[in-house]
Amino acid sequence: MELKFSVSAHVLRPVSEVFEAVADPDRLSAYFTTGGAKGRLETGAVVSWDFHDFPGAFPVTVIEVERDRRIILEWDANEGEGTAPYRTTVTMTFEPLEDDRTLVTITETGWRETPAGLKASYGNCMGWSQMLCALKAWIEYGINLREGMYK
Repeated sequence: MELKFSVSAHVLRPVSEVFEAVADPDRLSAYFTTGGAKGRLETGAVVSWDFHDFPGAFPVTVIEVERDRRIILEWDANEGEGTAPYRTTVTMTFEPLEDDRTLVTITETGWRETPAGLKASYGNCMGWSQMLCALKAWIEYGINLREGMYK
């Protein structure tokens, strides 16, 4: 059984605005990467993300970016100590809808089919769900849901 998930949210903003809120490191740092993001999400880039709940900046490899449509990333799977390293793939899609709304879908694949891989996939599913909620609150209402959440 392949370990993967998809989470989605409707954001009440035009696709170009929503895409920029993810691709631009200053905007991403305003609501998601509580420890900061460094580097714009562009094809071939290796950027850095840091989170207070998972301290220590780590690299994120940008595989492909299609402006206002899709971002594909790879990063290290986090199964904990004692497991051989490997990478998972994150695909974010941005679908323009009527009334200047955007459907954002995030899919992550590539975990090992082990109890540790399953547990790690659940953790990332929770994290991406939180990211979508934080994105929606920040871009629609100017509220940072994650501020102080992990300190």
